[in-house]
Amino acid sequence: MKLLHTSDWHLGRMEGNERSLWEDQKYAINEIYRIAGEEKADGILLAGDVFDRSIASTDAIKAFDEIIRHLCVDMDIPVYTIAGNHDGAERVSQHSRLLRKAGLHISGSLQREPFVVREEGVDIFLLPWITTDKVRSVFPEQAEEIRTMEDAFRVVLDCYREEFREGCRHILVAHAFIEKAETSESERATEVVGLAASVPAAVFDGFDYVALGHLHGYQRPGEHVYYSGTPMAYSFGREESHRKSVILYDTEADPDQAVRRIPVRQLHARATLTGELEALRTMDFAALESDPREHLEEDRLPEEAIGNLDEYIRNGYLRVCVTDRFVGTEVIAELNRCYPNILLISGRNYEEKEDSRISLKPEELSGLETRPEEVFLRYIRDMGIEGPEDRFLELFHESTAEYREEVEES
Repeated sequence: MKLLHTSDWHLGRMEGNERSLWEDQKYAINEIYRIAGEEKADGILLAGDVFDRSIASTDAIKAFDEIIRHLCVDMDIPVYTIAGNHDGAERVSQHSRLLRKAGLHISGSLQREPFVVREEGVDIFLLPWITTDKVRSVFPEQAEEIRTMEDAFRVVLDCYREEFREGCRHILVAHAFIEKAETSESERATEVVGLAASVPAAVFDGFDYVALGHLHGYQRPGEHVYYSGTPMAYSFGREESHRKSVILYDTEADPDQAVRRIPVRQLHARATLTGELEALRTMDFAALESDPREHLEEDRLPEEAIGNLDEYIRNGYLRVCVTDRFVGTEVIAELNRCYPNILLISGRNYEEKEDSRISLKPEELSGLETRPEEVFLRYIRDMGIEGPEDRFLELFHESTAEYREEVEES
């Protein structure tokens, strides 16, 4: 079997409270369709966090239904998936027995009996997100020995290994944090709490391939253990340089050739632009503190972006850091005209020492249009004018009242 490993789609994800990422997600999913077709994949291993929220939005559920219908019905490719920590286990696994007939195999919540799909020469075990409390409740006779997440995985996987068949490849789909694995900014609180919930890769010994979800960058934390990473970038920092991908595992290939990583092209670049205002204004990327073009290999780009890299970056999702100016409404408006998809802008702070910074989302700027007092106060601060803000607002209201009277009289 040729199995395509992907994870952490986070359908329904929003950038802040304003911007839907569905167009980017749809582009990445279309890439998965393309790769699955070109590689003649026999199945999709989807390792959790299908949705971004445990109570998924109507649009996210509708999107998932369309994706699964296309894969399982139109392309005749079965999907083997589990609930991750972001997914609502009960919602994900509704009608799971009925859906098996259509080619969708879902494990939403840990059960006593291993969830295993037996194909010809291949056993695919589906292990959803677990906690120590959940494992204790499913295996009460071993509750006292389950003190850590490592204990919990050992108990569950020992049970799974008892179901191994002679002469078969044994594949595990799971959602977990592996010791010493690298996180990124989009994994909410993972780096803070992950150490307490992390497990060594050795807990998966005996499986021929472990398809993991949970962390957003491609990694191989164990000999047969892989994170596919997300099919698109969800944060700045480390994810900017991630080469987003899926993994193809061929159960019939020689072990040293069985695993192949395949890049997924991105609809929008995600980059941080740091430099002086003039370089940012003129898109002189070579003059910035780091050139965003250095991370963009050709196989990450849409076809229309090849040979037009500067424009691809200009239209990307950007974090812009101005190093030589205060961040004011005029600067933000000007940069917004240059870069239509800025998500965050920062600049020197007018109140603190020179190396301190303030940040503002463009949505905050557009919101100021309906709050003239805030626009005025921000202007006062940007200009470095000192004095009591209450008095400034009093003068502002007096001036605007006089102006309205003059307009009415004319």
